[in-house]
Amino acid sequence: MLISKGALVVSCQARADNPLHGPVYMSAMAQAAEAGGARGIRANGANDIAAIRAVTRLPIIGIAKVWGDRFPVYITPGFTQAAEIAGAGADIIGLDATPRPRDGEPVERLIGRIRLELGREVFADIATLEEGRAAHAAGATYVATTLSGYTEETASRKASGPDLDLLSALVAELPVPIVAEGRFDTPELVAEAFRRGAHAVVVGTAITNPREITKKFVQAIA
Repeated sequence: MLISKGALVVSCQARADNPLHGPVYMSAMAQAAEAGGARGIRANGANDIAAIRAVTRLPIIGIAKVWGDRFPVYITPGFTQAAEIAGAGADIIGLDATPRPRDGEPVERLIGRIRLELGREVFADIATLEEGRAAHAAGATYVATTLSGYTEETASRKASGPDLDLLSALVAELPVPIVAEGRFDTPELVAEAFRRGAHAVVVGTAITNPREITKKFVQAIA
Protein backbone atom coordinates (compact mmCIF):
# COMPACT_ATOMS: atom_id res chain seq x y z
CA MET A 1 0.00 0.00 0.00
CA LEU A 2 1.75 3.13 -1.25
CA ILE A 3 -0.70 5.80 -0.12
CA SER A 4 -0.51 5.92 3.65
CA LYS A 5 -3.60 6.24 5.83
CA GLY A 6 -4.36 9.86 6.66
CA ALA A 7 -2.51 11.19 3.61
CA LEU A 8 -3.31 14.40 1.80
CA VAL A 9 -2.66 13.83 -1.90
CA VAL A 10 -2.28 16.94 -4.05
CA SER A 11 -3.37 16.84 -7.68
CA CYS A 12 -0.84 18.76 -9.79
CA GLN A 13 -2.48 19.21 -13.17
CA ALA A 14 -2.95 22.09 -15.60
CA ARG A 15 -4.70 21.95 -18.96
CA ALA A 16 -3.15 23.34 -22.11
CA ASP A 17 -4.98 26.67 -21.78
CA ASN A 18 -3.64 27.23 -18.26
CA PRO A 19 -0.50 29.42 -17.86
CA LEU A 20 0.92 26.76 -15.50
CA HIS A 21 0.64 23.99 -18.09
CA GLY A 22 3.78 21.90 -18.55
CA PRO A 23 6.29 19.78 -16.64
CA VAL A 24 8.42 22.68 -15.37
CA TYR A 25 5.51 24.24 -13.51
CA MET A 26 3.91 20.99 -12.40
CA SER A 27 7.15 19.62 -10.96
CA ALA A 28 7.59 22.87 -9.03
CA MET A 29 3.99 22.59 -7.82
CA ALA A 30 4.67 19.04 -6.62
CA GLN A 31 7.75 20.21 -4.72
CA ALA A 32 5.70 22.95 -3.08
CA ALA A 33 2.99 20.47 -2.14
CA GLU A 34 5.52 18.11 -0.61
CA ALA A 35 7.08 20.96 1.37
CA GLY A 36 3.61 21.75 2.70
CA GLY A 37 3.06 18.21 3.94
CA ALA A 38 1.47 16.34 1.03
CA ARG A 39 2.11 12.61 1.13
CA GLY A 40 1.22 11.84 -2.47
CA ILE A 41 0.84 13.49 -5.88
CA ARG A 42 -1.70 12.94 -8.65
CA ALA A 43 -0.43 13.96 -12.09
CA ASN A 44 -1.48 13.74 -15.72
CA GLY A 45 0.63 12.65 -18.67
CA ALA A 46 4.03 11.07 -19.09
CA ASN A 47 5.94 14.35 -19.38
CA ASP A 48 4.59 15.84 -16.16
CA ILE A 49 4.94 12.53 -14.33
CA ALA A 50 8.58 12.11 -15.38
CA ALA A 51 9.40 15.65 -14.27
CA ILE A 52 7.68 15.16 -10.92
CA ARG A 53 9.37 11.80 -10.41
CA ALA A 54 12.74 13.55 -10.83
CA VAL A 55 12.11 15.90 -7.89
CA THR A 56 10.21 13.79 -5.34
CA ARG A 57 9.99 10.28 -3.95
CA LEU A 58 6.36 10.71 -2.93
CA PRO A 59 4.01 8.12 -4.44
CA ILE A 60 2.59 9.35 -7.75
CA ILE A 61 -0.90 8.48 -8.92
CA GLY A 62 -0.43 8.78 -12.67
CA ILE A 63 -3.24 9.30 -15.14
CA ALA A 64 -3.34 9.90 -18.88
CA LYS A 65 -6.19 12.05 -20.12
CA VAL A 66 -7.28 11.32 -23.69
CA TRP A 67 -9.94 13.73 -24.88
CA GLY A 68 -12.29 12.89 -27.75
CA ASP A 69 -15.86 13.22 -28.96
CA ARG A 70 -16.57 9.51 -29.40
CA PHE A 71 -16.03 8.22 -25.87
CA PRO A 72 -16.97 9.73 -22.50
CA VAL A 73 -14.11 7.98 -20.68
CA TYR A 74 -10.93 10.06 -20.91
CA ILE A 75 -8.94 9.14 -17.77
CA THR A 76 -6.49 6.39 -18.79
CA PRO A 77 -8.92 4.61 -21.12
CA GLY A 78 -6.57 1.84 -22.26
CA PHE A 79 -3.49 -0.22 -21.52
CA THR A 80 -1.26 1.76 -23.89
CA GLN A 81 -1.71 4.90 -21.80
CA ALA A 82 -1.28 2.96 -18.56
CA ALA A 83 2.01 1.48 -19.73
CA GLU A 84 3.29 4.89 -20.85
CA ILE A 85 2.69 6.59 -17.51
CA ALA A 86 4.05 3.59 -15.60
CA GLY A 87 7.22 3.92 -17.64
CA ALA A 88 7.39 7.62 -16.80
CA GLY A 89 7.47 6.87 -13.08
CA ALA A 90 3.89 6.51 -11.85
CA ASP A 91 3.69 4.15 -8.88
CA ILE A 92 -0.10 3.90 -9.05
CA ILE A 93 -2.25 3.99 -12.19
CA GLY A 94 -5.43 6.03 -11.92
CA LEU A 95 -8.28 5.27 -14.29
CA ASP A 96 -11.95 5.84 -14.94
CA ALA A 97 -13.58 2.69 -13.57
CA THR A 98 -17.13 3.53 -14.64
CA PRO A 99 -18.83 1.17 -17.14
CA ARG A 100 -19.15 3.90 -19.76
CA PRO A 101 -17.84 3.33 -23.32
CA ARG A 102 -14.06 3.71 -23.66
CA ASP A 103 -11.44 3.49 -26.39
CA GLY A 104 -9.83 0.41 -24.89
CA GLU A 105 -10.54 -2.93 -23.27
CA PRO A 106 -13.25 -3.37 -20.62
CA VAL A 107 -12.24 -1.81 -17.33
CA GLU A 108 -12.18 -5.17 -15.53
CA ARG A 109 -9.59 -6.49 -17.98
CA LEU A 110 -7.63 -3.22 -17.86
CA ILE A 111 -7.34 -3.35 -14.07
CA GLY A 112 -6.13 -6.93 -14.24
CA ARG A 113 -3.51 -6.15 -16.88
CA ILE A 114 -2.16 -3.19 -14.94
CA ARG A 115 -1.78 -5.31 -11.81
CA LEU A 116 -0.29 -8.32 -13.61
CA GLU A 117 1.71 -6.92 -16.53
CA LEU A 118 2.83 -3.58 -15.11
CA GLY A 119 3.02 -4.55 -11.45
CA ARG A 120 1.31 -1.31 -10.43
CA GLU A 121 -1.42 -0.53 -7.93
CA VAL A 122 -4.72 0.67 -9.41
CA PHE A 123 -6.60 3.78 -8.30
CA ALA A 124 -10.21 3.47 -9.48
CA ASP A 125 -12.17 6.68 -10.08
CA ILE A 126 -15.88 5.90 -9.68
CA ALA A 127 -19.19 7.75 -9.33
CA THR A 128 -21.55 5.31 -7.60
CA LEU A 129 -21.52 2.61 -4.95
CA GLU A 130 -22.19 -0.04 -7.60
CA GLU A 131 -19.15 1.10 -9.58
CA GLY A 132 -17.08 0.96 -6.41
CA ARG A 133 -18.17 -2.62 -5.82
CA ALA A 134 -17.24 -3.57 -9.38
CA ALA A 135 -13.84 -1.90 -9.17
CA HIS A 136 -13.05 -3.73 -5.95
CA ALA A 137 -14.16 -7.04 -7.47
CA ALA A 138 -11.88 -6.40 -10.46
CA GLY A 139 -8.86 -5.91 -8.19
CA ALA A 140 -8.51 -2.16 -7.72
CA THR A 141 -6.19 -1.23 -4.85
CA TYR A 142 -7.99 2.03 -4.04
CA VAL A 143 -11.54 3.18 -4.79
CA ALA A 144 -12.09 6.95 -5.07
CA THR A 145 -15.17 9.16 -5.28
CA THR A 146 -13.54 11.26 -8.03
CA LEU A 147 -16.25 11.03 -10.68
CA SER A 148 -19.36 11.57 -8.60
CA GLY A 149 -21.03 14.57 -10.20
CA TYR A 150 -19.19 14.12 -13.48
CA THR A 151 -21.19 11.33 -15.11
CA GLU A 152 -24.64 11.61 -16.64
CA GLU A 153 -26.14 9.49 -13.87
CA THR A 154 -24.67 11.61 -11.07
CA ALA A 155 -24.58 15.11 -12.61
CA SER A 156 -27.08 16.47 -10.09
CA ARG A 157 -24.60 15.89 -7.25
CA LYS A 158 -22.01 18.34 -8.56
CA ALA A 159 -23.67 21.49 -7.20
CA SER A 160 -23.87 20.13 -3.64
CA GLY A 161 -20.14 19.86 -3.01
CA PRO A 162 -18.23 16.65 -2.26
CA ASP A 163 -20.25 13.44 -2.28
CA LEU A 164 -19.82 12.62 1.40
CA ASP A 165 -22.72 10.17 1.35
CA LEU A 166 -21.01 8.09 -1.33
CA LEU A 167 -17.80 8.20 0.70
CA SER A 168 -19.59 6.91 3.78
CA ALA A 169 -21.33 4.15 1.83
CA LEU A 170 -18.07 2.95 0.27
CA VAL A 171 -16.28 2.97 3.63
CA ALA A 172 -19.10 0.97 5.22
CA GLU A 173 -19.14 -1.72 2.55
CA LEU A 174 -15.76 -2.18 0.86
CA PRO A 175 -12.66 -3.68 2.54
CA VAL A 176 -10.20 -1.55 0.53
CA PRO A 177 -8.84 1.97 1.10
CA ILE A 178 -11.48 4.52 0.10
CA VAL A 179 -10.15 7.85 -1.13
CA ALA A 180 -12.18 11.05 -1.08
CA GLU A 181 -11.75 13.18 -4.20
CA GLY A 182 -13.84 15.73 -6.00
CA ARG A 183 -14.73 19.25 -4.83
CA PHE A 184 -12.91 19.05 -1.49
CA ASP A 185 -12.06 22.74 -1.47
CA THR A 186 -11.71 23.61 2.22
CA PRO A 187 -9.70 22.16 5.12
CA GLU A 188 -12.99 21.58 6.95
CA LEU A 189 -14.30 19.32 4.18
CA VAL A 190 -11.04 17.37 4.17
CA ALA A 191 -11.33 16.90 7.94
CA GLU A 192 -14.92 15.70 7.52
CA ALA A 193 -13.82 13.14 4.93
CA PHE A 194 -11.35 11.69 7.39
CA ARG A 195 -14.00 11.65 10.10
CA ARG A 196 -16.13 9.56 7.75
CA GLY A 197 -13.35 7.01 7.32
CA ALA A 198 -11.48 8.11 4.20
CA HIS A 199 -8.08 6.48 3.86
CA ALA A 200 -6.77 9.58 2.06
CA VAL A 201 -8.09 12.76 0.44
CA VAL A 202 -7.09 14.21 -2.94
CA VAL A 203 -7.25 17.99 -3.38
CA GLY A 204 -6.55 19.68 -6.68
CA THR A 205 -8.01 23.01 -7.80
CA ALA A 206 -8.20 24.53 -4.32
CA ILE A 207 -4.42 24.15 -3.95
CA THR A 208 -2.87 24.06 -7.41
CA ASN A 209 -5.02 26.22 -9.72
CA PRO A 210 -4.45 29.92 -8.98
CA ARG A 211 -6.60 30.96 -11.92
CA GLU A 212 -9.71 29.22 -10.56
CA ILE A 213 -8.97 30.34 -7.00
CA THR A 214 -8.70 33.94 -8.20
CA LYS A 215 -12.03 33.63 -10.04
CA LYS A 216 -13.77 32.67 -6.81
CA PHE A 217 -12.48 35.81 -5.09
CA VAL A 218 -13.45 38.01 -8.04
CA GLN A 219 -16.94 36.51 -8.12
CA ALA A 220 -17.31 37.25 -4.41
CA ILE A 221 -16.47 40.90 -5.08
CA ALA A 222 -19.03 41.07 -7.89
